Amino acid sequence: MRSARAQREGAPGDEVPRTRKKYGQHFLEPVWANKVVEVIAPQPDDRFLEIGSGAGALTIPLASRVAELTAIEVDPQMVATLRRRVPPNVRIVQADFLYVDLRSLLPPMGVRIAGNLPYNVSSPILFALLDAHKRHAGLIDATVMLQREVADRIQARPGTRDYGVLSILIQLHADVRHRLSLPPGAFRPPPKVHSAVVSLRFRAPAVDVVDEAVFESMVKSMFTQRRKMLTNALASFSAARYRDTADALRDASIDPRRRPETLQLEELARLAAVFAAATR
Repeated sequence: MRSARAQREGAPGDEVPRTRKKYGQHFLEPVWANKVVEVIAPQPDDRFLEIGSGAGALTIPLASRVAELTAIEVDPQMVATLRRRVPPNVRIVQADFLYVDLRSLLPPMGVRIAGNLPYNVSSPILFALLDAHKRHAGLIDATVMLQREVADRIQARPGTRDYGVLSILIQLHADVRHRLSLPPGAFRPPPKVHSAVVSLRFRAPAVDVVDEAVFESMVKSMFTQRRKMLTNALASFSAARYRDTADALRDASIDPRRRPETLQLEELARLAAVFAAATR
């Protein structure tokens, strides 16, 4: 597990800064960096935003194959190294991605995302990308490296152990595809976890959501008690909206004995619409 600002990639054929314990750094081996770039499949007209460029394992090969690339990196040592090596079509921003104003970085035309996400803040970063997609509609896709457990949660289907808030909110707005599995030996030094590369292709919502704020709030509330029947899992959310849980479930044509983790996107949207109507 890495720190919030960890980066794990090195750059082939060039000097790589030593790992720094405070960032929990693990550098991606060149052969694996090449595999990740091939999975990303960059095109000559593409414009990329890279999250966590590190020493440039992905930045350098991507830059040679795309029109523009903006790389965001928090570690000043990595930034100093990378600035000496990148071509003119690369802009480097020294910042923590979670505190960056994306509006100032996203071009007016479509942009693709690539990144090796810090493991312990990968979910907030993914939610930030979803928010950017909803607000600006300029994100085409995101190919990101994650801890394998997080990748499993993103792809999880209803009725499975991993299905939850992250699965639902991402699958509402993006098609998810597993692209590559990476063992600990893909990095130096090897981390204690396995990794995976997944791609998210952003699109319009998969189902009609009347009020997305109500939808998101409902999902987060009910999944705090995911193993309970809906009658109990929805109790707090229903009470906050002065709505009887049994009535809401009946109006949404959903069996109150079911559990949150069994609901499909369409069913969740239908239930959220009932609550949204009650608050108008």
